[in-house]
Amino acid sequence: MSLSNSTNNITIINLINLFFRKIITTIADLRLAIILLLIIAFFSISGTVIEQNQPVNFYQENYPENPALFGFLTWQLLLLIGLNHVYTTWWYLGILVLFGSSLIACTFRRQLPALKTTQIWQFYNKPRQFNKLALSAEITTESLGKINSILGDKGYKVYQNDNSLYGQKGISGKIGPIIVHVGMIVILFGAIWGAFTGFFAQEMIQSGETFTIQNFLEAGKFTNLNNAQSFDVKVNNFWIKYTPDGSVDQFYSDLSVLNKQGKELDRKTIFVNQPLRYNGITFYQTNWGISAVQIQLNNSPIFQLPMAELTNERKGRIWGTWIPTKPDLSEGISLITKDLQGTMFLYDMSGKLISAVRPNMPVEVNGVTLKVLNLVGSTGLQIKADPGVPLVYLGFALLMIGVVMSYVSFSQVWALQEGDRYFIGGKTNRAQVAFEKEIGQILEKL
Repeated sequence: MSLSNSTNNITIINLINLFFRKIITTIADLRLAIILLLIIAFFSISGTVIEQNQPVNFYQENYPENPALFGFLTWQLLLLIGLNHVYTTWWYLGILVLFGSSLIACTFRRQLPALKTTQIWQFYNKPRQFNKLALSAEITTESLGKINSILGDKGYKVYQNDNSLYGQKGISGKIGPIIVHVGMIVILFGAIWGAFTGFFAQEMIQSGETFTIQNFLEAGKFTNLNNAQSFDVKVNNFWIKYTPDGSVDQFYSDLSVLNKQGKELDRKTIFVNQPLRYNGITFYQTNWGISAVQIQLNNSPIFQLPMAELTNERKGRIWGTWIPTKPDLSEGISLITKDLQGTMFLYDMSGKLISAVRPNMPVEVNGVTLKVLNLVGSTGLQIKADPGVPLVYLGFALLMIGVVMSYVSFSQVWALQEGDRYFIGGKTNRAQVAFEKEIGQILEKL
């Protein structure tokens, strides 16, 4: 009974080992790695084409049910699959993990054994062994020492005994593919780490205001939001530089990072492609708006009214507000503007244009003197934290180094002395023509 149980246990263990070997063999298959890489590339492209992390109404407007994009892609399907946040979906991260596992399995099953075989060599001690080499010849020379010297001048690492000689060079060509795999694994790990520990937020802040990051659109499961909210940011000023034809050339935000006691820790003026980086968090300048207008009626105190962006697909972005001209709010005018350059338009309650005004230019409306003092801009900030970025950069550096190393040919040369006869031959894993020329040069010198 004991022997039977022991036999059954051994059988189960063998079946389990066979099963795992089969899985590892499948995962290490180059064809699977190529398929996974193509899938990753496809969905990465989709994440670039399809706007990410937008409100639901954005997708409803741009990906309607009728007509559906490509006949099938509607906003419901887009949100169901997660194409609105591709890079953090469970299935995309799962594909990355599977691809990384494939690279690791391939590295241990193929690349490392291939490197190990280069360290296992032997001297040729019979002339017939040279027949299997791609290049071989019988020569006349003075000694093996002369062959040793010539190979050394060519960069070969040479080993010699009494009547045999072996030389090799280009071992980095065998190490290169391993470094490529390591680089890709580091990139994948960095992407996954960033997805789980990073966040993405957007804020629209009025010039002069101080804010704490609150509007998180996306955050990883292990993101430390307390770190993002441990300081404040003040928008000291926001302004726009215009071209001579009146279009926006560049918009700028002067930002200060403050601790909770109000002490300035860092300060920078940011614009497009010139962000502020602090404590692993990056603030990008991505948008702008007009948040308020400061006005005065007769000799009243200066007061500020909020402005809202109005829908106008044909004429671009415009902002407007309603200014009461009577204390009981029974009468008023509308103020419309399209930028911060200062030109504003006033309309009465029937929609008739009253006047075009500039800042500090008084105008009589409904029996009062109205003076528009200033338009208050607001800056749109995109805020990101991605702790995986340094790993991704490291991975790409390793990838480039490994690719360059992979182009180095691994060449081997053997030589044998048998009486007064000398045999020499060699092989290489790439650049066969160049290797033939090199062997020819060696033979000429001999």
